[in-house]
Amino acid sequence: MTTRLAPASEDELAALLADSSAKRSPLAVTGGGTRSGLGRPVNADREVATTMLTGITLYEPAELVLSARAGTPLAEVEGLLGQSGQRLAFEPMDHRALYESRGEPTIGAVAAANISGPRRILSGAARDSLIGVRAVTGRGEIVKSGGRVMKNVTGYDLVRFFSGSHGTLAVMTEVTFKVLPAPETEATLILHGLDEVTAIEALAAALGSPFEVTGAAHRPAQGVDKAETWIRVEGFATSVAYRLDRLRQELAQFGAADDELTAPGSHALWSDVRDLKALAAPPDAIVWRVSVRPSDGSAVADAARRAGATRILMDWGGGLLWIAGTQGPDAGASAIRGAVKSVGGHATLIRAPEVTRRSVAVFEPLAAPLMDLTRKLKQSFDPAGILNPGRMYGDI
Repeated sequence: MTTRLAPASEDELAALLADSSAKRSPLAVTGGGTRSGLGRPVNADREVATTMLTGITLYEPAELVLSARAGTPLAEVEGLLGQSGQRLAFEPMDHRALYESRGEPTIGAVAAANISGPRRILSGAARDSLIGVRAVTGRGEIVKSGGRVMKNVTGYDLVRFFSGSHGTLAVMTEVTFKVLPAPETEATLILHGLDEVTAIEALAAALGSPFEVTGAAHRPAQGVDKAETWIRVEGFATSVAYRLDRLRQELAQFGAADDELTAPGSHALWSDVRDLKALAAPPDAIVWRVSVRPSDGSAVADAARRAGATRILMDWGGGLLWIAGTQGPDAGASAIRGAVKSVGGHATLIRAPEVTRRSVAVFEPLAAPLMDLTRKLKQSFDPAGILNPGRMYGDI
């Protein structure tokens, strides 16, 4: 049975990690527990949670800056930003539908796992909006990097190192994000019946236009669902109407784009795309996340289908593929990673049974020089190897 620890302060957390390091006692690091299925199973019988480290410590709407302790619920952060007509630009995904998990996503976990959504094609990833962190390393040392401005004086770009490290280098205690104004409205243009190659061409044309597309996704025909291609624009109402009209003209060569979702429907559609609700059921289906050049998306999708995939969703103009239902003793890894290797990119096993996640590489295997650098970073920040051991790679 896992023992759960929830330090009430940064100093208490530092003391806990220093003691655990001295004893070489490993810890699973968690936030709200909504993404426990992401990554390899952690080799630890104790869990340290950031859920007691809560509260928004700084919010200056005029400066577009917000700081919050790591365990602060994401909903609390977004609620406060909404009161001032602002938002987190990177549209963080909520994994609860995918993992059938409960609890509340936390702002620290969003930063630690670099969680982003469909708007990343325009606004960048979570780490691109993250401008400051406070954290406790595996040594039990409190460190700080960045803050209200993009500046580092530590010798390490800790913001970049920690975001996406999944709690393997340090436990974040406070994060600072640059935020942006929320748009007045949004709308989504829908094209029907395009095959994957044509859909990717249409999305590329939309993204290459001057009309500031903030969402570009395609759902291939699957079962009774007809193929649909979705293009989102956001902003002032008059600007959205103008840009949609121009996009219809630009995309006429791909077929009539006369279907449109206005703000409520558009928001609901992209929330479902962001949270992968179309691929969530059945809960035991294997799910992969594959990043490749959009022009290679269709070939990788075909390889996934040969490995048994039953549903595919293409985001980021076809550069991000969500693949569900692959089969075989390796969960389709050889077929998918073989296709990815031939074109360049990476594949992550997002959802699978624990036994599968222990036997199949969850994250894209690193080349020897990068793996060596990863080990050196781990040794630098967590020499005793107590933080989320095995979460990303089996031997570190």
